[in-house]
Formats: sequence, C-alpha cells, structure tokens
Amino acid sequence: MAASPAIQPANDPQDFVSLAKQAAEGAKALVAEATKRVKARVAGADGKLDAGKLEREQHATHGLAWLTTYGEAVRELADYAGRLQGEGGFGETEALLVKIGMGEYLDQMFFGIPMSQGEMVRPTTSLGFSASELAGFRTAAIETIAAEGNTPENRAALVARIREATRSGAATIGASGLDEDMEAIRSEMRRFGKAEVVDQAHEWHLKNDYIPMEIVAKMAELGVFGLTIPEEYGGMGMPKAAMCVVSEELSRAYIGVGSLGTRSEIAAELILCGGTEEQKQRFLPGIASGDILPTAVFTEPNTGSDLASLRTKAVKDGDVWKISGNKTWITHPVRADIMTVLVRTKPEEKGHRGLSMLIAEKPRGTDAEPFPVDGLTGGEIEVLGYRGMKEYELSFENFEVPGANLLGEVEGKGFAQLMQTFESARIQTAARAIGVAQSALDIGLRYAEERVQFGKALVEFPRVADKLAMMAVEINIARQLTYFSAREKDEGKRCDLEAGMAKLLGARVAWAAADNALQIHGGNGFALEYQISRVLCDARILSIFEGAAEIQAQVIARRLLEQ
Repeated sequence: MAASPAIQPANDPQDFVSLAKQAAEGAKALVAEATKRVKARVAGADGKLDAGKLEREQHATHGLAWLTTYGEAVRELADYAGRLQGEGGFGETEALLVKIGMGEYLDQMFFGIPMSQGEMVRPTTSLGFSASELAGFRTAAIETIAAEGNTPENRAALVARIREATRSGAATIGASGLDEDMEAIRSEMRRFGKAEVVDQAHEWHLKNDYIPMEIVAKMAELGVFGLTIPEEYGGMGMPKAAMCVVSEELSRAYIGVGSLGTRSEIAAELILCGGTEEQKQRFLPGIASGDILPTAVFTEPNTGSDLASLRTKAVKDGDVWKISGNKTWITHPVRADIMTVLVRTKPEEKGHRGLSMLIAEKPRGTDAEPFPVDGLTGGEIEVLGYRGMKEYELSFENFEVPGANLLGEVEGKGFAQLMQTFESARIQTAARAIGVAQSALDIGLRYAEERVQFGKALVEFPRVADKLAMMAVEINIARQLTYFSAREKDEGKRCDLEAGMAKLLGARVAWAAADNALQIHGGNGFALEYQISRVLCDARILSIFEGAAEIQAQVIARRLLEQ
C-alpha cells in the first residue's frame, strides 16, 4: 500500500470532518493487518488459537488490544466531529479537541503506544511490521492530521478555551455529544456534587470515614440507585448513557460517591438478567429507592481474576444454603443489606460450571459491630484511596441464605450470570474514570492559575499548559469511547469488546491526568492536605478493579483474535 501525496490542511469544518474520516479508515486498515499478523503468531496447527502461544505472545496480543483501542478512539473522534458538524455544533473548542487527539493518537499508533509507564507497543518491534510496510499504511490523510493536529499552537489555543469555559462554569470542555436531556441530568448531578460532596470529600478521605448516610439518602432522592432499573420495578428506566453521565459527575466530585451507584448497578443487573420474577419484584424496588444497599462478593484470596479457581462453597441443608469460605476486596459490606455472593455449589464440577450466585440478606452493621449476624465476620483492609465505603476481607462459616435466594433458582449458572453484568460494570467504570480525570483537570487548572512563579501564573508556562491541554483531549477521547459503548448497550448489541476498550483507556487517562495534575502542584501535590494527593490515590485503583489492565487487554485480544 503506497502513501498518497500529502493533502493540504482542511480549514473548512466539513473538509476537516471528511479528512478525519479518511484518517480513521486508514487507522482501521493498520489494525486489520496487525490483527492478521498476530493471529498467525498465536494459531495452532489447526488454525485455532493456541493457549500456550497466546500466553507467550502477551506483549504482541496485548499490544494489539491497545492498537485496536486507539483505532476505535480515532474512529469515535471522527464520528463525534461528524455528528457535531451536522448539528452545527462543531466549534473551535471541539475542532481543537479532535485535531490534537487524532494527531497524537495516530502518531502513537505508528510509533509507539504506552500500555503502562514502562511498556510500549510498537508496530515494528512488537507487531512485526517493517518500517517500509508501516509507511505504506500512513496515508495522506493520516500524515496531514498527524502533522497539523498536536501542535504547540493548537495546544495553546485549547488551553485558552479551557480557561474560558471554566470561568463561564461550563460542565465539560467542548460539547459532550449528548442530547439536552442527558446534559440536564449532568447539570443536576454537578450541582449536587458541588453543593454536597466536593468540599467534604477530602476530609472523608483523610479520616477514612464513611460517606455520611445523609448523602446516600440524597442520592436516593435524586434517583441514582434506580437509574437504569425499569419503571415496572420502581426505577427510572433510563438508558446506560444516563448512567455514564451520573457516574461521571458523581465521581468528579468524589469517586466513592460515584461508586456507590456501581454497587446498585451490579446487583440490579444481576437480578434483572438472571433472577426470577419473584426475585425481581422482591429486591429491585428496594435497590431503586436506596432502601436496600447491595454489595458484590466475588473475589477470593489468592484467586483474584481467576474466578474458575473459586473455593467458597455453599451446601444445601433443607430449605437453606450454608456458605463457608473467605472473600476479599469486598466494597461497602458493613452497611450493605444484601450481598450477591458467587459460590461453588457443585464441587464435583470443575471451573466455572460449578458456580452459583446467591442473594444473601444481612442486617446493616456499624463500626462498633460491623457484622451483627451469625456466620459472618470480617476485617477491614486499609487502602491508599477509594475510601468512603471501606474494603473488607470476609469470612463465612455456615452463613445461612434462604433456598429461594439462589439467583434464578438454578445452580451452576453463577459465572454466566456474572458475565452478563460485565458490560454495564465496565462502561460505568470507564465513566467513573472520566470523572476522576475531570476532577484532576479541575484541580490542576485552578492551581496553575493561582500559583505564581517567576512573576507569572504557572498556566502561562508552555509545559504546564501542555499538560492541561492533553488532559482535556484525552478526557474527551475516553468520553466518546465510553458513550459509544453505552449506545451499543442501549441498542441491545453485544458490547463487551467496546466496554472493555473504554475501561482500558479510561483508567490510563485518569491516572495520567492525576499524575500530571500533581506534577503541576510540585511539592505541594505530595502533601496530604492538597486534594490532588487524594485524586492520585483514587485514580490508581481504576486500572486494577473490574478487570486489571492486563486481564482487560487479554480479554480484548482474545475476542479480536477469535473473530
């Protein structure tokens, strides 16, 4: 494939949108060829994926996951520009976000994508392209956007727009791409976060305090816990896009508050997808109203993401199940009213097939008496960040659950039932990551404008301004990828691949934003009294829970290579 002569820069919005779409198609071609090459490296003699080769070639397979994620991000930016241009909303800020974002991501696709701080995937050394082969995929459209996109002039112009938007009180930098109804929800959640959460969150973090129950009650009044639960079960019946906006804005105020909604989303999705009608009628209205606070009890010591090795068992004894075993990294269990517990009910069945899901009811506990019920004890796990709900290791010893609380009243379907929730959970986690990244941008910009060094505000120095520009650019990229996943979910399409990519990228974007915002603070950022120290700790967990980045990349790669 030979590169075409360079295309002249497109100054007209319509011309630029056309160019962006051409560049996205070029990126798609690169991804397709990379997929073909990696597939050949991990195929067995029968042409199917070879598990041993898949593991040995992790750098290449995970690199493919990242390359594909970038390709999807570029495509979403082009589509975002096209939609806004068609609606007459593709203004200067939006154009700068897209130009810088596409320019940077296209260049990284050809020269190196950071999978982590110390791991780069390069098409040449990682994916088997020669320099001349790679050059053939760098089309004229790609070359033009890469050259004209992420320039110092564009970054400086974008920072000016960011400062202007912040002074005017704009909720997002540039148009989000969502409709007026979704933006009205954003405004409501933004008001709540600023009025009730932002000024208190750092104190909750420093003291390792629970988020006060009055805050939880106000969230319930706003409909946070029943957002996507159908109206027939007491919820608001809203789309996943609304879940994204709510999670984003609440996490922007404090990730703990945003994550309270995640507990209800996971439990509701489990019951909606796998529960009987009686179970739906019994539990969903209480979850929607906030009267029932749930927690997810899946992970075990020494198993982590390897759920097939799960050992906690449940034995049927008359009309009850008796649970025995240990669970760890359980969020908000003390104040939870129900626990969705993944257990092994068929010890003779190996791997996933022997797992079942139980809806375990319990009384709410307190710090003085965390688990006031027979058969359940636990100890708190002290953590760097992601506080406000508290993490626990739990020990079950013949803990009783009514027989009617077996999810779906069927054994051996627990893993499949859990898998049905992962799309929504990962979309929501991506949205939480966007909120944390936006919080870092808010805090970093405020400090950069207020802190004066060498006679001028930090924001006037190009490298400080560049950090702020790239935060805004990557937030927009992650946002568009996440909203696309939500639209796919709302349309009833399989979107585990898209949700996984949104989560993979969003987590890295949140960490980069928090790290750069702390860097802008200099030594002060390392002081516990400054909010950015908390945001950095909160951001770090995002690439670990709901599927660690390495596991997420493995899942994405396998899906791509099996197609």
